[in-house]
Amino acid sequence: MAASDSAPALSAEQADATIRSKRYAGLLVVVAVIGVVVSLAAWCFLEGIYQIQQELYVHLPHAVGYQNGPPKWWPLPVLAVGALICAIAIMRLPGNGGHIPAEGLAVGGSAGPKVLPGVILAGLATVGSGLVLGPEAPLIALGSGTAVLAVNLTRRPFPSEALMIIAAAGAFSAVSLIFESPLLAAVLLIEATGLGGPRLRVVVVPGLLAAGIGSLVSIGMGSFTGLNTSHYALGALSLTDAGRPHVGEFAWTIALGIAIAAGTSVIIRGGLHTYRFVSHRRLLLLLPAIALIIGGLAVLFSQITGKSFNEVLFSGQDALPGLVSQASTWSVGALIWLIVFKGIGYGLSLGSFRGGPTFPALFLGAAAGVLASHLPGFPIQAGIAVGMGAATVAVLRLPLSAVLIATVLCSHAGPNVEPLIIVGVVVSYIVTLLLARPPAPATAAAAG
Repeated sequence: MAASDSAPALSAEQADATIRSKRYAGLLVVVAVIGVVVSLAAWCFLEGIYQIQQELYVHLPHAVGYQNGPPKWWPLPVLAVGALICAIAIMRLPGNGGHIPAEGLAVGGSAGPKVLPGVILAGLATVGSGLVLGPEAPLIALGSGTAVLAVNLTRRPFPSEALMIIAAAGAFSAVSLIFESPLLAAVLLIEATGLGGPRLRVVVVPGLLAAGIGSLVSIGMGSFTGLNTSHYALGALSLTDAGRPHVGEFAWTIALGIAIAAGTSVIIRGGLHTYRFVSHRRLLLLLPAIALIIGGLAVLFSQITGKSFNEVLFSGQDALPGLVSQASTWSVGALIWLIVFKGIGYGLSLGSFRGGPTFPALFLGAAAGVLASHLPGFPIQAGIAVGMGAATVAVLRLPLSAVLIATVLCSHAGPNVEPLIIVGVVVSYIVTLLLARPPAPATAAAAG
């Protein structure tokens, strides 16, 4: 999705001339149509994940006689089967099932239509079965790939630069659906792709248009009520207005940012080591085995704390609002076990399966923030806001996106938490970079 490194530099005058051209106006019309197509495809993908999870964890247990919900051992076979399907998608279909989530949110280059079946199947199997990854990475690939496919179906030749812009616009449209914000999707993808200078304005205008069109399809317009995204779209959390911050809160913010960066570094390294250990020759055996370990952690967590195994499984996207609104029901011990068990499951999933790294990081950051709110003089609004921002930047290494995501999700806490979010993100980002050491290329390690 990013512009090719070999592409010649674009001057400001050339960028302005491109935007004023008739060809660019025609491209905007194409992008507007693409925005509708991609938003529908993205909605089908996200709704499919939700329905799979409902079937596996609600309807199927009830159908086989468990009227009061699934038994504690239930995740074990479900996760193993999901892992097996993911392994088949990685091994048998083009595209390796998508990018490796332990390497971050990879959005460079457009996902060609040929790799879409593998990416979609691996994503549905991973996220749908309850493994600890989110849907945003397959969604980005689906958005760009669907956009390119739609253009190819027209059988009209498009320059490579135009195809790059269309693929980027498709990703913008898809991501705006899950965050309920075209602006947030745009900032995330712009920062992730490293677009800048005059070329940025050439790409961002169609991207914003596609994201806006996708949001209109989602929320509806006039008598059209829009697509139902309440099952998976992540909006502002139910937080009360935070008071004016004091010096003690800034001190705790710095400490929390350091702690989250250090803990996340361990998780990411664990994911990279897991990926090096898992090779294509053993996927059919190792991926189900890793899934059983993750399921065992979830069962053990439920036995120790009395909480649902769902808290350890899944991306945390659906459980995040409940964690925040029911924070008072969580003891310090239960929060520690949650962070430990879900952190291990997250690290294993990062190196084994296919999905996005963002939402588990947000959930774990929020859990760390709730835990930190037990410290004297550190309100829960500040803890959750700082925790989510610090965890997001530690995983994605996109500081502006991390600040914006945490600010949007904690908007009900008021503007007083924003300086704390910024400080926490900056501290976590710097510590993450200091702790990072260049690993051996994961793809090369797996090739043998």
